[in-house]
Amino acid sequence: MKTGKKKGVRRRYDEEFKRNAVGLISDERNPSSVAEALGIDKSMLYQWRKKYGKGSEVVDIRQDELSMLRKRVLELEQERDILKKALSIFSRPTDV
Repeated sequence: MKTGKKKGVRRRYDEEFKRNAVGLISDERNPSSVAEALGIDKSMLYQWRKKYGKGSEVVDIRQDELSMLRKRVLELEQERDILKKALSIFSRPTDV
């Protein structure tokens, strides 16, 4: 009776899948959790990360989008504050 590792079917992944998998690695998600979620061995993910970088293209796009959204939130908060002040000014009773 043999008690070694089972030989499974070798799966092939396309470039897009590999790049997307590497792109999922971030500060919040480590390679081990990403590999587990995708059902792949973490050593494969480390190899892909070495080959394709740390998903720099995806991370750069996400960082750009995040900074743009933060700026937009700041603008909207400022607009809201101005409208609140205007409402309080225009809703004061007149002294006539």
